[in-house]
Amino acid sequence: MAERYQDQMALDRRALDKKLETVGWGLFFIWIGTALFAHVGWGAGLLGVGIIILVAQTARKYFARKWEGFGVAVGFIFVVAGISKLLNVHLGLVPILCIIAGIALLVSTLVARPRD
Repeated sequence: MAERYQDQMALDRRALDKKLETVGWGLFFIWIGTALFAHVGWGAGLLGVGIIILVAQTARKYFARKWEGFGVAVGFIFVVAGISKLLNVHLGLVPILCIIAGIALLVSTLVARPRD
């Protein structure tokens, strides 16, 4: 009986994760479409994407799901890049952060042990 309950809880968690992911992607595409129609520019576009990513991570935390550290870092990078573009401040740090994030993602994928 307890094993069946745990199986159901695992299914519920996976379903919630899938819903949160789908909502995040939906908001992403809606924002991109809106930004393209409205010609808001790169600054507002990047800022909006960063906010969507950070809100998705906040929703994960709200529903007692694990934060995705990489998602938080990427959201932060997009927010900083968007604000710097809107304020016309040239930060040489943003491209470097993007490169570091990409390398970290690749390395973590290559050295990670497979999970069951």
